Amino acid sequence: MRNVKLIMEYDGSCYAGWQRQENAMTVQQQLEEALEKLCGEAIQVTGSGRTDSGVHARGQTANFMTSSTIPPDRFSFALNSVLPYDIRVSRSEEVSMDFHAQFSATGRKYRYSMIINPHGTAIGRQYYHHIIPPLDVQVMKKAATDFIGTHDYAAFMAAGSPVKSTIRTIYKSEIVQEDSLLHFMVIANGFLYNMVRIMAGTLIDMGKGKIEPEGIPKILASRNREKAGFTAPANGLTLEEVYYDKQKRLDTPDGMY
Repeated sequence: MRNVKLIMEYDGSCYAGWQRQENAMTVQQQLEEALEKLCGEAIQVTGSGRTDSGVHARGQTANFMTSSTIPPDRFSFALNSVLPYDIRVSRSEEVSMDFHAQFSATGRKYRYSMIINPHGTAIGRQYYHHIIPPLDVQVMKKAATDFIGTHDYAAFMAAGSPVKSTIRTIYKSEIVQEDSLLHFMVIANGFLYNMVRIMAGTLIDMGKGKIEPEGIPKILASRNREKAGFTAPANGLTLEEVYYDKQKRLDTPDGMY
């Protein structure tokens, strides 16, 4: 048996998230069915984490065990020949048997993208949350830095999430503007369910004057989901990268989105 690691990108618009489900098509199901076709054996794929319905990925990591004779570095080419157009494998390689896409990860980077104009956009609308101006971007930029550090992020988690701890460490959190586009980039050792989308929604509410500009510390201290902003729509969210090297995670340049 060999352990093969995949780096993937996908447009999540047509999928009910990463994880296999009984009554809806998911990215994991597409990948496992493609692997079974290529390898002639049932294969279970492990992803670095679950992306929700409609969420995209540029750097999702997955791994699987196989006895196939296909060279590990050729799996990317073989899979892309049978996968749908909106799922691509950018790299494949053999890794040690103890590598686990989820549990070996030291951090993850997400980007939430917004477009600020009166009418939205027709081209690329599935990748941006549309915001009608006015929006105070400077308030959002300052507030984004208040997320950095080790905190209890219970207020930024969807209600009813079954987790042992709501404490996470955020290493980088910033807003980057590019003309009418706005990107919220965040790197952490892990995220709670809907955490990035709630963080993004809170920043947007601050930019709209619905939440006080210095409100992040108070919201964190409250541990109350109702004190935070709305859950921003899934289409603006992209999993950019999964880290397996702590130094690389910390060395990611500012402004990278």
